[in-house]
Amino acid sequence: MSQWAVVAGGGVVACYGALSRRLSTTVLSGPLVFVVCGLAIGPLGLDLLNADRDLVATRTLLESALILVLFSDAAAIRMRDLRREEFLPLRLLVIGLPITMALGWLVAWPLLPGLSVWELALVGIILAPTDAALGQQAFSNQRVPALVRGGLGVESGLNDGLALPFFVLALAAAGEGEGHPDVVVTFLRALLLSSAIGLAAGWVGASMLRWSVARGWITSDWRQFLSLAVPVIAYALCGAAEGSGFIGAWAAGLAFGSRLRGASSGQDAHADGPDPTQSAEFSERLGLLLASVSFLAFGAVILGPALEHLTWRMVLYALISLTVVRMLPVALAMVGTGLRAVSVAYIGWFGPRGLASLVFGLLAFEEHLPGASLLSGVIAVTVGLSVLLHGASAPYLGARYGDWFTRTLRTAPDLRENALTADDVHGIRGPHGSRQTPS
Repeated sequence: MSQWAVVAGGGVVACYGALSRRLSTTVLSGPLVFVVCGLAIGPLGLDLLNADRDLVATRTLLESALILVLFSDAAAIRMRDLRREEFLPLRLLVIGLPITMALGWLVAWPLLPGLSVWELALVGIILAPTDAALGQQAFSNQRVPALVRGGLGVESGLNDGLALPFFVLALAAAGEGEGHPDVVVTFLRALLLSSAIGLAAGWVGASMLRWSVARGWITSDWRQFLSLAVPVIAYALCGAAEGSGFIGAWAAGLAFGSRLRGASSGQDAHADGPDPTQSAEFSERLGLLLASVSFLAFGAVILGPALEHLTWRMVLYALISLTVVRMLPVALAMVGTGLRAVSVAYIGWFGPRGLASLVFGLLAFEEHLPGASLLSGVIAVTVGLSVLLHGASAPYLGARYGDWFTRTLRTAPDLRENALTADDVHGIRGPHGSRQTPS
């Protein structure tokens, strides 16, 4: 990576940081700003970053961001988030996610000729996980019902990890016969072994933190550094075992958060006992920074070249993926919940595709599959359109939906969307672990 590329990237981060509060109220979302700046410094613009020179650095950046996001999002999820009004997050994950992957696979069949059956499956799976950061105002707007915000936040925190085993299976099947190991062995190693390693790493790390905090032996700074080390260790151990480091990092986050919450509610917890939110705050912030820079690299290294080979099939599939493939499964998952049609449409629309899709797509591209170029292009165009459409629509639709909720609540106080109380809003997790509080 050239020095001028580093200067340009640092300048974009500094400028956006200086204007971040002002821009947060406009249609110029963070990911949109970084993607546009990435296009400007990529091959379509100044050519400071390009795939030939910077693909390895881009992959390292994207993977590092995803590791931290997977860990911090999983650590932030509480079982009460799933138990309380469980129909929304559980239905989105258990019913909506599998249907989304299957429908994405079927829709790709006629629109993307030249891809094998398993490459088509990869397209559907890779574009199924959502990224709350791309529609942040839709998720964090305090006028939006807490039930909807909480459900979307929990879904975004868990669906990328739940999609990982399906991705590993499809990738192994697509590459079988090209020097890859047996599909079943690869899948079991990734799912079972990586999960076991991640759960163990998260449990040990949280137990160590709990033990040290109870004795007052650790400073607040090193509490953050210890938490950061857990996903790194889990990822590295899974790599050494030829498993999936991403599954390991996600599982580590689940165990880490669960263990610390158990500590904070136990009788032996220190008065200043460890809390997952506070202990993983540095990991969350670093993950957010790396994710932002990842969109800069995405615009330059991945989206720019994809736009040079853009076809109508890519655009059509991207539009269908962001609408029908997302919204129909959500509508099916919400049948019988009592939510109004406007709420179902809101939940269905705000299923933005982001960091997880980029990393999965890059990993698939580097497997040198026969249809790798087309697969990579479709994913890049879909994420690019998602950054534009979801980011630009979030302020307007969030405000409109909030107005509808306020008006309807006056005449229908038993509205299903109003199921959560003000107290329940505390602790709901927003994009990448940001805490949401009531207005």
